Amino acid sequence: AIAASPLCNALSVQRKANIGTQFTRSNFIYSTASAIFFTDMSILVTASSPACAAEETNNNNPRYLESEVQAKYGDDRNGNPRTREMHVRRFTGDSTPYTFPTPRPLSLVKEWPEEVPFEKRDLFRADEGDDEIFYNLPRLVYHIDEPAVAALTQYYRNNIPAGSKILDICSSWVSHYPLEFKDTMKRISGTGMNPLELIENDQLTDYEARNLNVNPTLSYDDDTFDVVTCVVSIDYLIHPIEVLKEVRRVLKPGGKVIISQSNRCFPSKAIAMWLNMDDRQHLELINGYAKYAGFGPGIAYDITASVPAGEPYNDPMFIVEISK
Repeated sequence: AIAASPLCNALSVQRKANIGTQFTRSNFIYSTASAIFFTDMSILVTASSPACAAEETNNNNPRYLESEVQAKYGDDRNGNPRTREMHVRRFTGDSTPYTFPTPRPLSLVKEWPEEVPFEKRDLFRADEGDDEIFYNLPRLVYHIDEPAVAALTQYYRNNIPAGSKILDICSSWVSHYPLEFKDTMKRISGTGMNPLELIENDQLTDYEARNLNVNPTLSYDDDTFDVVTCVVSIDYLIHPIEVLKEVRRVLKPGGKVIISQSNRCFPSKAIAMWLNMDDRQHLELINGYAKYAGFGPGIAYDITASVPAGEPYNDPMFIVEISK
């Protein structure tokens, strides 16, 4: 049923999924097999509210998808379930007050040497602890703001043809694809650190949990995908060239990888040389990774959204697109 809601452009459909098995509270926090149950996510459709300051798009997609998620992490001494609930808001990238200028080309001018110049210290991270522990607890949050997400969604809509087979690496509970991609693409696969986040990603047709910092390989056949995407995550990879070699392997001839980047990160998990670079240098570095992985030169764009006057935030968004 559809119910009234004071929320702006919020849509959800009821769905119920039972995920995992029951574990103790400590296992919920520290084990990759944490138990989590997503139950009766009721999401509401409302008309646009003036408070939203949102402009409807031609496809009339809602601005947000709202849901309530319940996580069960054990039972008390009387056998009663112990749960936590959270309110989750997903950005669709549509019906926003933002505008999306034509992507602005950025020149990639650095000439990389023939031999890989990176040293171990360049790939050092302040926190060299187990990544699977750091990322173990599902984070159903965003690491870039809504205008950056919306800009990326619109870029995907304009640059990934219908009928494509897509792989999202370093994926999570969202992939930032337009809502219609689930119906218009032949396949959307995902690989990421946290299996519970991947389960919650309803745009994926299949997924595999994999720590690319431990095993920098992909389980897919050669020449499988038309497009591979990686969103604000390449700065965390300690084997970026090996991972991009795998990306090149699984791409079809003529396929492309779209690597997006903003200016946010977990500093303790980003590699040292990334932290010592600015936005333009990050794009040059990504292009260098691609060269050593066997790709040709990439093309970089600034796709940052324009926001209304007075908006208190606006993360930049950049793209490096490289073809096989």
